Amino acid sequence: MKGILGKKVGMTQVFTKDGKLIPVTVIEVEPNVVTQIKTVEKDGYDAIQLGTETVKEKSSNKAKIGHAKKANTAPKRFLKELRGVNVNDYTLGQEINIDIFKEGEVVDVSGISKGKGYQGVIKRWNQSRGPMGHGSQYHRGVGSLGTLLPMHVLKGKKMPGHMGSEATTIQNLEVVSVDLENNVILVKGNVPGPKKSLVMIKTAVKAPDKVNAAKELVVYEVAEPAKEAEETANEVEETNENSEETKEENVGE
Repeated sequence: MKGILGKKVGMTQVFTKDGKLIPVTVIEVEPNVVTQIKTVEKDGYDAIQLGTETVKEKSSNKAKIGHAKKANTAPKRFLKELRGVNVNDYTLGQEINIDIFKEGEVVDVSGISKGKGYQGVIKRWNQSRGPMGHGSQYHRGVGSLGTLLPMHVLKGKKMPGHMGSEATTIQNLEVVSVDLENNVILVKGNVPGPKKSLVMIKTAVKAPDKVNAAKELVVYEVAEPAKEAEETANEVEETNENSEETKEENVGE
C-alpha cells in the first residue's frame, strides 16, 4: 500500500496517438511529508501520517507547530493517515513525491463528495414521483412511512435529508499521466469532491498489483509569444523594405 495527498484541480480530456479520447481528472500534488509514524507496539496499528500544504506559523497554533517540528518541517494544513503500509520503508520527515506512481497503475481515489444540501426522496434516493395531473395532489411526496403495527417509523427509512458531503472512494481508476515537471497526476474518470478539494490517491484495494499498458498521449507544443512577436516584426520590416524598393523603382522609371 502506498498513497499521497493532492488537490483536485478539475477535469479535462487528452488524446492518445491511436485517436482515442480519455476524460481525466487533474490532481495537483505537492511533496508530502511523513509527519508521524505509528506502530503496533505503541499505537496498536501500523500507519503513517502525511502532511501537505505548508501554512505560516502565525496561522497555526503551538500544538501543530510542535507536532511538525518533530518531523523537522513546517506546519501543514492537511494531515491524513495511511494504513496498511510497511512502516519500515518510511522515516520521519521523509518527502514523498508523485513519482511513487507510474502510468497505467490502478489506484483508488478518496475525498469528500460535493454537498447538495437538504434534498427530497426523488433526488436523494431516486424514487419515482406520483401522477402530475387529474387532481392527484401527490407529486413528489415521501409516500407511505410503514405499516400500522409498530406505530412508529422504522429505522433506516429513506426520507428527505442532507445529501452529499460524505467520505467517498472511487475504485480502480487508471493513472494516465504523471507530470513531474508540473507536479500533476492525470487520473482517468472522475473523482469525489469539488474543485480545490483534498483527495488521497492510494493503491487499489481490489487490484493492488494491476498495471495497464501505458498510453502514448498526443502532446501539443505551444509557441512562445516572444518568438511569435519577433517573427511578426521581421515580416513587417521585410514588407516595408519591399514597398520602399518598389517606390524607388517606380520613381526611377
